[in-house]
Amino acid sequence: MAELSDPKIAEAYEDVRSDKTDTNWLLIDYESDRSERLQLTQTGTGGLAELREVLDDTKASYAYVRVQYSNDKESTREKFVLIVWIGSQCKVMRKAKISVHAADVKAVLRVYSIEVAARERDDLNEEPIVLRLRKAGGASYDGI
Repeated sequence: MAELSDPKIAEAYEDVRSDKTDTNWLLIDYESDRSERLQLTQTGTGGLAELREVLDDTKASYAYVRVQYSNDKESTREKFVLIVWIGSQCKVMRKAKISVHAADVKAVLRVYSIEVAARERDDLNEEPIVLRLRKAGGASYDGI
């Protein structure tokens, strides 16, 4: 079981969800290679593009992102995405525990529209994620 007792995680989650702040993503990493304790590593205001740049190929991480997009000419939407990152050089034992630990993370980062399993940075390109959000979001007037 992953430990998510760091109060900064819950604070950052509320910050990303809030309309009153510019913070639109958070990143959670393991304290060390052998630890099951997760800690808030970073937050940012630059969306998916900024988040992609800070991911580490040697780590497994969890991220939570607020994505804003225009669904049609009449509306703008904000949706939340949970990202499970497994870097290409992540250790085998860490990879093996991800599915179990992801369930613990989902208990804390509760509200999201889609989950993205990312193995490389291209998995986090904004366009395909927005397309998935549109499909998940319902009322589309553009026939998507």
